Amino acid sequence: MPVDEEIHWFDEAAGPLVRPYAMTRGRTRPGNTELDLATQIVSVLTDNDLQTLTPEQFSIIDLCRHPLSVAEVAAYIDVPLIVVKVLVSDLIERGDVVTRYAGAVERPSRNLLEAVLDGVRRI
Repeated sequence: MPVDEEIHWFDEAAGPLVRPYAMTRGRTRPGNTELDLATQIVSVLTDNDLQTLTPEQFSIIDLCRHPLSVAEVAAYIDVPLIVVKVLVSDLIERGDVVTRYAGAVERPSRNLLEAVLDGVRRI
């Protein structure tokens, strides 16, 4: 068969050539189990050797120069959420990223809501 008639067995619709769990070496659970969709990730300047990172981990560090949530990172690098959690967990252990947990929003008390309602009624 001539080279120019070579048949390609994959295309863009076939998806990525690397299976998602190959990126995590088969791991399906992150070491840091406190990562959720809203956890903010920020990269940190370190002396760690970036050559040892996977391309996806390098992308995470590059994207997170500004705080991004785990969900946003997954969307930007087009990788399943659980895979991103495993990769981010590895980066946390290396010290390449830090997290900021979105704290629970404290609900206002009933007394405060009634005071606001009374104030609005007086207007």
